[in-house]
Amino acid sequence: MSVGSKGRVRFNLFDTINFLILTLLALIIIYPFYNSILISLVPQRDYIRTPFMLFPKKITWDSYKYIFESPKIIYGYRNILIILLFGMPYNMLLTTFTAYALSRDSFPGKKIIMGLIIFTMYFGGGLIPYYLLIRGIGLVNSLASVVLTYGVNTFYMIIMMNYFNTIPASLEESARIDGANEFVILFRIMLPLALPIIATVFLFFAVDRWNEWFSAMLFLRDGKKWPLQLVLRNIVMSTIDDLGSSYASLRQTVFPAGVKMASIVVTMAPIMLIYPFLQKYFMKGILIGAIKS
Repeated sequence: MSVGSKGRVRFNLFDTINFLILTLLALIIIYPFYNSILISLVPQRDYIRTPFMLFPKKITWDSYKYIFESPKIIYGYRNILIILLFGMPYNMLLTTFTAYALSRDSFPGKKIIMGLIIFTMYFGGGLIPYYLLIRGIGLVNSLASVVLTYGVNTFYMIIMMNYFNTIPASLEESARIDGANEFVILFRIMLPLALPIIATVFLFFAVDRWNEWFSAMLFLRDGKKWPLQLVLRNIVMSTIDDLGSSYASLRQTVFPAGVKMASIVVTMAPIMLIYPFLQKYFMKGILIGAIKS
């Protein structure tokens, strides 16, 4: 791509081919999600005739009506909001404090602690000891088993730690001369400067928490305590008859594939709406935080 004498942008052969390839890849990525939305909106008859469609001939909201009249989705939303409300501050506080402490050269035993943390990225105790531990402390069938068992993500912590290392040490030294302690330095100097990486890690944890289902599957026996993704998994693995449907008159519009796709749309939409507000911080945070100083 070049700029002409009159300021016009000119595309050469390479730019044209590159544009066509990227457009094709974008369509391949976008179409499955677009098709899922269409399947959730069309009657069963239209879906059987054209499983892969571009435009719906008829739109019906019965699949979404079926989902939201089921108490499982309501319980799922309630539980995932509780998990986000308590889990996100828990994750961010532990990760931020750990990353900041390990980014300071004066922290005693830094190399040993860092080695132990990295060790957990490659080795674990196994699923059975994990379950026995949670059962031993009495958290089985409690939302606390989902919130408390996921505290610090090692990868996110390392990214945040590297970002703190990029902040000039002279700022910290000046604050210490003025009598600031560690908490003042962290909350009044470091965190405002680290806003891009905080927004990035916040988004990562939000997606992780929103997609939470494995720990819930292990520890939660009561279906009313299941988070949204576990409810979605149950719906996807079930048929309408298994769900105890009372929609005998709507069999032509409410069908298993439509309910599954509607469930996917319902669970993806909220987290997708959050992303645009954090996008401006996302690339800067992940690029700077990934650079080892």
